[in-house]
Amino acid sequence: MAIYGARGNSSRVYLHQFLARAGHTVQPGQLVLDAGSGRAPYRDLFAHARYETADFLAVKGKTYTEQDYVCDLADIPVEDARFDHVLLTQVLEHLPEPATVLGELHRVLRPGGTLWLTAPLFYAEHERPYDFFRYTQFGLRHLLERAGFMVEEVDWMEGYLGTLSYQARMMSKALPSTSADYGGGLTGVMLAMTARASKAAARRAADRLARLDLEHKFTGKGLPVASHRNGSLTKLAPTCRVE
Repeated sequence: MAIYGARGNSSRVYLHQFLARAGHTVQPGQLVLDAGSGRAPYRDLFAHARYETADFLAVKGKTYTEQDYVCDLADIPVEDARFDHVLLTQVLEHLPEPATVLGELHRVLRPGGTLWLTAPLFYAEHERPYDFFRYTQFGLRHLLERAGFMVEEVDWMEGYLGTLSYQARMMSKALPSTSADYGGGLTGVMLAMTARASKAAARRAADRLARLDLEHKFTGKGLPVASHRNGSLTKLAPTCRVE
């Protein structure tokens, strides 16, 4: 099975592994909600279950699959305790009222059900204007526990090399590279040439660093590196159970 968005992106590989593990815990016939599913790229991991989707279909230019529930995730039109499992992957940052949505997901999960959640800490603005927050592990725990969840597990969705890969890829796209960007003249020309060479090198480095991150996932204690001076945190994947 091809992994959605995985080319040069180690976090997508780790995300796929996380959701594949979720799929293995789902018993045949159990009911799963993919909240904020978008194009539902992980549907096949839950083919043995009853799988439903919910999204608000509001981001211009974004591709969506046909949704079971077109709604605000703060107000899902289903009865209490409907679902055995809920997926919320790379969605929490797009919610203006995350605590309200987590409370709603708690409502629709049956007692003993599981929320599988991932959210970014280090990522560029995207899906504008619906991009509101980034999350530390402490912020996630706070929100989840306030919503009534018991947090069973928190893990990094990529290591430091994955973060560097992302930064290198962004550099390869965003670094200014014309002489006018650097004030023109001979100095501007020289700096623009250096920038273009740096962008080419960054593209090559990004893929290599992503591959290395899958071989060597450096996380350390509270940071994605052994050194505690670098704060380039990336993504977290808590598994939460309704009590």
